[in-house]
Parts: sequence; C-alpha cells; structure tokens
Amino acid sequence: MDNNDFYKGKKILVVDDDKVSISYATAVLRGTGVEVLSARNGEEGVAIASKENLDLILMDMQMPIMDGYDATRAIRKFNPTIPIIAYTARAMVDDKQKCLDAGCNDYLAKPVYPKDILTMMEKYLK
Repeated sequence: MDNNDFYKGKKILVVDDDKVSISYATAVLRGTGVEVLSARNGEEGVAIASKENLDLILMDMQMPIMDGYDATRAIRKFNPTIPIIAYTARAMVDDKQKCLDAGCNDYLAKPVYPKDILTMMEKYLK
C-alpha cells in the first residue's frame, strides 16, 4: 500500500487568513490523496472543526476575527485529541511555547517546505 492509499479518506483543515498560504498547503496536502478543507480565520476554523470529522488541523496563529490561539483553545473544548499543528510566521523561541500552551501538538514556522508539512502529516496520521 502506498502513502496515497493510506491517506485516502483522511480530512485536513487548513486555517489561515492568507490565500497564498492556503493554496500552498492545499497543493502539498492534496498530492497525498487527502481531502483538504480551508477556513480564512479562527472563527470559521472552529465552526468547521465542530461539524466535520477531521484528522488534522494546520492552524495559522495570527488571523483577524479570531486568532489561532483562541481557535485552538475553543477546539480543545470539544475535541481534545485532534492533532493541531501551529503553522505560523512567528518564529521566536517563545512563540513555539505559546502555541503549545494554547493546545497545539506541534509547530511549523513559515516559510514551510513541502517536506515539513508531509513529515508532520505522517507523524500524526500514521
């Protein structure tokens, strides 16, 4: 069984206010055979996460309306186990800890390379 067979049927949510970031992550993820959903802010992300049976969330941390920290905390109230990966341009040492403290499982600093996204996906979906 190749990776595309394994990932078929998996559903990943990309939450980011930047259209280019959403398009980039979507292109990388779709190459594995997963279904990709997207949201443009944390509020939309929480709404989708509350309705969909997701396998992983890539969460930008700096967004309008509701940031990724608040969105992650909100999702954790109804889904404490879904892997949430911070996907952010904030790359200082303290920023990673702030993401983990908010409830993220892991952290990717932008710019993110395809292999980084795929490594996280493999780590949390296998």
